[in-house]
Amino acid sequence: MDSGVTTAQGFHERQIELDGWPVKLTSYRIGEKFVCQADNVSPGACLARFSAATAEVAESQAISKARHLLGKTKRREI
Repeated sequence: MDSGVTTAQGFHERQIELDGWPVKLTSYRIGEKFVCQADNVSPGACLARFSAATAEVAESQAISKARHLLGKTKRREI
């Protein structure tokens, strides 16, 4: 009996740095699609989430969008 629930496979997390900002990439596969989400490590808000036919394309798109958004963010000295 098929419950209709699709589970994630190949779950992987890693942290990178984009223009001085720490970014966590979370990648996994759902069915035939690969998903990559980029979030800023603190406070952990989602910057971008993309799905594509390959893991490389999904990750590239998420990194590109995150870099664009973080590039517009102004840093303030405390």
